[in-house]
Amino acid sequence: MSRFVDLLLGMLGAEPKKPTHVSENVKQIMVRKYANKDNYIKEKLHIRAHQNPSHKWRNRRWSVLIAVNMLFVVSFWLDIQILEGALTASRFVGFHMVDLNSALHVMLAHKHVIVNLFIGTFTVFLLWVLMGGRSFCSWVCPYHLVSELTEKLHLKLVQKKLVTDHQFHRGTRTVFWLLFALMSFATGYTIFETLSPTGILSRALIYGPGLALGWVFLLLLFEVFWSRRAWCRYVCPIGLTYGAVGLITPLQITYRVEQCFHEGDCRKVCLVPHVLDVTIKGRATEESVGLGPDCTRCGLCVDVCPTGALLYEVKGLSKLL
Repeated sequence: MSRFVDLLLGMLGAEPKKPTHVSENVKQIMVRKYANKDNYIKEKLHIRAHQNPSHKWRNRRWSVLIAVNMLFVVSFWLDIQILEGALTASRFVGFHMVDLNSALHVMLAHKHVIVNLFIGTFTVFLLWVLMGGRSFCSWVCPYHLVSELTEKLHLKLVQKKLVTDHQFHRGTRTVFWLLFALMSFATGYTIFETLSPTGILSRALIYGPGLALGWVFLLLLFEVFWSRRAWCRYVCPIGLTYGAVGLITPLQITYRVEQCFHEGDCRKVCLVPHVLDVTIKGRATEESVGLGPDCTRCGLCVDVCPTGALLYEVKGLSKLL
């Protein structure tokens, strides 16, 4: 129960805490790893020298994301009625599907539970319980892909010391979640849907570009010149909503302390690096630990890890290929 509470608080913005108790198995692993420090360093350098960069999971994820969004486009333009609508609300071969965050704001704006909307929401809820909550962000959301590409430009500018990466408190996202929900309830309008780059890009791809793309462009400029992935990290309530779903999902990325050299490459590439706090030396409490609900299951950490300490896994089942 304590870990569940810690994961929930971490998702809402609390800083990860150092563990007060570590299992005996983990203590023994750490003793074995550092008993012969010279040999440990030699193995570490050997693995680094022979590491082959992998983009396996990134390429799979990009392929799925592009395919899902293009299915919307093709279904509309060819009128084949496979996947109708947009990411906020759609119908897949007759099954109604409504984005959880969008449905919440609609019901808050109308101030009552809409039965038809609830049915479509429940379908999506079940889907993302199985697929991993925030997997929506990295495997489906079109803004995630665009922001991921422009992030490379931001990092180059930071490396050349032309810009500085400004960070905000992660709890800012929780404040925005509450603020957007209150605005929907108070005004009767789904204000977030007007500003959401996810919905704007989805509708622009399907129905054609509009003036709202200017807002998306401004967000990207802010992320390139001021704060890395600011919208996803500090503002977007969709991530927090799907993170709540991720609390009960069986699909996770698992960290195995015995295989780890604690170099931190995984945290450098992660969109939500606090979920990888467990990879810091002395932070793991068990031999095998799931990364938690705020993890987007993007697989960047799995690709970059030279020792296989991070892997996709379904709780109670073997690892995924």
